[in-house]
Parts: sequence; C-alpha cells; structure tokens
Amino acid sequence: MDLGIRGKKALVCASSKGLGLGCATALAEAGVDLVMNARGAEALEAAAADLRERFGVEVKTVAGDVTTEGGRAELYDVAGTPDILVTNAGGPPPGVWSDWNRDDFIRALDANMLTPIALMTALVPAMMERGWGRVVNITSQSVKAPIPALGLSNAARTGLTGYVAGTSRQVAPSGVTINNLLPGIHATDRAISLDTGVSEQQGISMDDARAQRQATIPARRYGTPAEFGAACAFLCSQHAGFIVGQNILLDGGGTNATI
Repeated sequence: MDLGIRGKKALVCASSKGLGLGCATALAEAGVDLVMNARGAEALEAAAADLRERFGVEVKTVAGDVTTEGGRAELYDVAGTPDILVTNAGGPPPGVWSDWNRDDFIRALDANMLTPIALMTALVPAMMERGWGRVVNITSQSVKAPIPALGLSNAARTGLTGYVAGTSRQVAPSGVTINNLLPGIHATDRAISLDTGVSEQQGISMDDARAQRQATIPARRYGTPAEFGAACAFLCSQHAGFIVGQNILLDGGGTNATI
C-alpha cells in the first residue's frame, strides 16, 4: 500500500533502537525524510546511516535529552516544522508503590507525559496552519490495564492519554490527527531489562524468564519493532485521517479487556 506520505518530514524521538527505530524505519521505507533523536550519539548515527543507505531519504540526527528545555530547543532548530511527530521515551524503572518518592514521579512525568506535551505544543500549531499533520505517541498497554510493577509508568502515561483525549479533538478540524500506540512486550532492550529483573528476582535463567512472560501472551511471543513500526507508519499515512484520539494496542492479545 502506498501510504501517500513520500516527501513528508518526520521527527522521531528515541529512534536509535527498539520501537522508535522500528517507526523510523517504516517511515523511511514510505519515503519520509527523518530527523532522528536519541541520547546516545554512536547508536543514533549508525541507525541514521543505515536508513539513508537503504531507503535514500534525508536523515538528520540530534543527539540529546529531549526531557530538558535545552535538548528540545536544539531539536526544534534542526527539525523545523515537521509534518509528522512520533514521541517516545523509555519507561521508568519497575518497583512497588512504597519505593517511590516525589522526585521519582517528577522524573517519570517529565519523560513520559510533560515532554510529549511540550513537543506537541511546539510543533502542532505549524501542522494546523498547513492543514495536515500526524502525531503518534508511543505509550504503553498499561494505560488500558495497569501493570503493578510499573506504577510510575502507569501514572505518567495515563496522564498523557487524558491530555491527548481532549487535545486530539481540538486540532482535528485543522487536519491534524493525534493518536497513541500502546505496546505490550516487544523484543527490545526494555524486554531484556524486565526479563533480567524477573530472572534475578526468581533465580531463573533469562530463557525461562522470557518463556514465562511469553506464556502470558495469547500470541505466545514478543512483538517485533518492524510490525510496530508498520502500525505507526499507517497512523501517519494519508489513509488515517479519520482516526482521531485513539489508543491502539499492539500487545499480542495480552491485555484482557473487551474494549
């Protein structure tokens, strides 16, 4: 399917690896020029070079922390007025409710709620002026069904979801859509981190920890960055203009909910 976005420009955050790279790859394959961001310059430059070579699109990079005002300012200088924004950030560490203090929550809110809101506030107005734009926020399945060990993520990402629910409907008349993609467990560094925690806590091997988690997923496997990226690219396409303010699960059926 031709997504109809060849020649558009996208800003994809945290895109040197994992789900962010999956999204950047799918957009590049659709002919979209990219501004890629991540904290680690080496992995970011390697990913950008690969996409340039494979798909022949323009790829600019900005290594920095977008949870800071300075990091965002540098990103805006390079990105200008992109047509597509994909927000993404690693999740806070797992734990239990008694582990966390106010500073822990502020860090989680900065990364997983306030930074995406700041990016949208800065970039969506120009999309509205042009009469076309796409925003996809990578959140988590935990906004549909909370994950006990991920209370910081549950709280911050649910706050972003509430913001998007109202804002998406306000900007839709101008041809801009905002939607959220809710990943379950995918084969990324985040899965390795979570499985490592289970392995150490239960005294089992990584293979056993992974098999234990996969057994809880109806699809009996982890998702892949490529299939996640394909879903993101569709939401960014010309065909998705009537999808507004939605929270789309990509979890292999892991969230047990009717709606």
